[in-house]
Amino acid sequence: MEIISTGLNGLFIVQPKIFEDNRGYFFESYNEADFKKNGINEPFIQDNQSLSQKGVLRGLHFQTPPYAQGKLVRVIKGAVLDVAVDIRKESPTYGKHFDIILNEKNKTMLWIPIGFAHGFLTLEDNTIFSYKCTNIYNKLSEDSILWDDKDININWNIETPSLSDKDKNGKSFRNFISPF
Repeated sequence: MEIISTGLNGLFIVQPKIFEDNRGYFFESYNEADFKKNGINEPFIQDNQSLSQKGVLRGLHFQTPPYAQGKLVRVIKGAVLDVAVDIRKESPTYGKHFDIILNEKNKTMLWIPIGFAHGFLTLEDNTIFSYKCTNIYNKLSEDSILWDDKDININWNIETPSLSDKDKNGKSFRNFISPF
């Protein structure tokens, strides 16, 4: 397993070593020792999974303390454009984002630490997305930033994604007061 810096402090690409043959493939999707060696020490306590059709955009989501979550995300089936936004007030990369294509072929994962907003756009029908979380979900702690916020300026490459009401009504980054 290779853990690669993204340029945003604490945000890492996780590239598993894939063992393939004519029967299929095998890889470790998590190895505690490899994560600890790279300074990722939080335990995972909840796993989530979603199914989305092409053009669904989920995000930019985060949970506020004391229910803030770190997430290890990956695609089991299909493909997404995955985005993480640094919302840590004291971070030199506050307001910056990182995006990456995660899909069933590359099996790449993204470690998103506490203090980042997260979202993804599905690029294929029937995309299955998996999250390993470091804290439990708490509805009263959920929050979101507008997916198309002009100050963050993410190029989603889509004009009219399929959005939930929550995602249509996210906060503008300019008026956002970070709890991190």
